[in-house]
Amino acid sequence: MKRPSIAITGLGLITPAGHGVDETWQRVCAGTPTAASDPGLTGLPVDFSCRVQDFPELERAVGRASWRMGRFVKLALLAAREAVRDAGLDPSTWDGARTAVVIGSGMGGIERWEEQCARFESHGPDKVSPIGMPQVIPNMAAGEVSIALRAHGASLATATACASGASAIAVARDMLTAGACDVAVAGGSEAAISRLGTTSFYRMGALSTRRDDPAGASRPFAADRDGFVMAEGAGVLVLERADDARARGRGPRALLAGCGNTSDAYHPTAPPPDAHGAEAALRAALRDAGLSLGDIDHVNAHGTSTPLNDVTEAGLIARLLPHRPSVTAPKGVLGHTLGAAGAIEAALTVLSIEHRRVPPIANLDAPAPEFDIDCVTKEARHQIVKAAVSHSFGFGGHNVVLALTAP
Repeated sequence: MKRPSIAITGLGLITPAGHGVDETWQRVCAGTPTAASDPGLTGLPVDFSCRVQDFPELERAVGRASWRMGRFVKLALLAAREAVRDAGLDPSTWDGARTAVVIGSGMGGIERWEEQCARFESHGPDKVSPIGMPQVIPNMAAGEVSIALRAHGASLATATACASGASAIAVARDMLTAGACDVAVAGGSEAAISRLGTTSFYRMGALSTRRDDPAGASRPFAADRDGFVMAEGAGVLVLERADDARARGRGPRALLAGCGNTSDAYHPTAPPPDAHGAEAALRAALRDAGLSLGDIDHVNAHGTSTPLNDVTEAGLIARLLPHRPSVTAPKGVLGHTLGAAGAIEAALTVLSIEHRRVPPIANLDAPAPEFDIDCVTKEARHQIVKAAVSHSFGFGGHNVVLALTAP
């Protein structure tokens, strides 16, 4: 039995680059970094981040239920609403029983957890919020989105660290191909720029320490990269079987042609030098999509700006894709949105296919001399992209590669 084609019919983005898909896309294509000093991190060894701006305005847009939600949940809900509108769907009229929600998060509501711990230590049990726990647990993004959208199908949360958003999209694709739902609202959300979370990443040696130049701190594939920048945001995609979408008069923005999921089984936080797990995920995604390595026109790289990730990923791309497809890495502009990154970057890959435009890597004049890859630098590149891959890798050795094609 032939597997159905899966269409991406809607996109939603809330990122440090903007409220919505258009604002985010414009700033990413301009290559303008969003990192800046963060008053919430004052006094820490790393005191800058990539925050979603004008958050009070966004809280008002969430609506009356905002009081009970953690920040990452609010971001997910706003991105999901935009994606559903973009897909031309109406939750008041769709078949909610056939609508699934899959939203990934690597850390959930860590900032609320820190706040409640401080209340407990300072003032005792009676000052701990009765809604503290539902503001923290990672599944609440999927739960609140399903409530708001009247989606009664499966509601799931994926937690594969920085691959969580991509994992959610892969799970949603499998549900559609299995006939378990007709519409899937899938993506990732993260709001983990807390004092403890940031300090923990700093102590690991994962963060850039360019306090004198926050805007220049995230520099994927640069010779002088020194770590990533904490960021927050959400990305949500609407997926449908392509025939179903066309039957209701909606053409795909792009097709989710294949997914590859593997584990390094190597180290809790470091990638293996030979990138064997990432390679297996890339090959699996292309096999699933019926594509060859030579078919790939474009790579949306994980590109964290850390010494270890970038060297292994660049080596993987150069070794498996010697025809030199274009490479971009949105974290130069957006910072690292952790569990949301895979979904945000999948959405940006869809936009590259749709607009025939590949954004530049911010803060990069040329890749490190040892990297034999075609990084897009300085300005966006006009390019017809027929087939692309989006890489996502996470602590624990999780590897997810999504293969996307033009409709």
